[in-house]
Amino acid sequence: MKLAVPDLISNSYFPAVAAVELGFFAREGLDVSLERVVPVEDAMAAMRDGRLDFIGCSAHLLVGGFPEWWGVKLICAQAQGMYWFLVMRSDLVPAPRRGELSVVKERTVGAAHWVGMGLRRLLAAAGIDAARDGVNITQIPGAHGKGMNFGVIAAQALEDRKVDGFWANGMGAEIAVRRGVGTVVVDARRDGGPGFGYTMAAVAATDALIAHNPEAAAAAVRATVHTQAALRHDVELAARVGAKLFPPSEAALIVDLVRRDLPYYDATITPDFVAAMTQFSRDLGILKGSPSYADVVATQFRDLWGGGRRDARA
Repeated sequence: MKLAVPDLISNSYFPAVAAVELGFFAREGLDVSLERVVPVEDAMAAMRDGRLDFIGCSAHLLVGGFPEWWGVKLICAQAQGMYWFLVMRSDLVPAPRRGELSVVKERTVGAAHWVGMGLRRLLAAAGIDAARDGVNITQIPGAHGKGMNFGVIAAQALEDRKVDGFWANGMGAEIAVRRGVGTVVVDARRDGGPGFGYTMAAVAATDALIAHNPEAAAAAVRATVHTQAALRHDVELAARVGAKLFPPSEAALIVDLVRRDLPYYDATITPDFVAAMTQFSRDLGILKGSPSYADVVATQFRDLWGGGRRDARA
């Protein structure tokens, strides 16, 4: 079987990646290989064709390949909350400050297409209109090629002054901050703003796979839950994964990044989350209808989530 993620050298989809690399899928009797597939639309096309079994990605983007949530379900969460950071160049004038979104006005901010949707909604909630206020949210050239990882490339683009800021993953944010070239303005997962419920890192499978091979789907959920628990128990396990998959400089950061994310390692997908995510999607125009909780989530696997961790927003 195959599992795809849209970004690899990152903490964004680390529970799914680690479930493969630490052997938790194998313990559940599944022979699962890991692939990075970009653009993510290619991964969804492969799911529709049966060439890909699972995807670990941002929950909201699945409507890009499965309009109105027809034919796909979330089977579990990898971690709670929208997980991207707004990082601006530290040498901007006035200096960027945590929570002050006005710093993006008349600036260029690098963001991947589906990821950038979260930033646009956060700006709108803060009364900032990207067109009116001169916010250029754009792709970073070369960040989506084979072997590329957006956050790492975004941090380099910031250092090279190709952009004024970026909206990307925790790895990119950490690199920029440690190099002294970036300042975190927004941490969507921890800042308590409206963006927490826009999306989350989840694992999804098609309705066809769930119907024809429910045992495999259940095994994928258990593998994810057991991986989350193992990392909570011993976060240093993340170093084994990083050493195998990441360049040395990023491998040296992954334990710290995963440790910071541990309070959010909860496989639960709540009705409140689905309501918030689908409203976000309607606001963006990528969803027209109002799918129910059961239309979005494979509810038959709820008992495998472990009851959830109540410190998910600690």
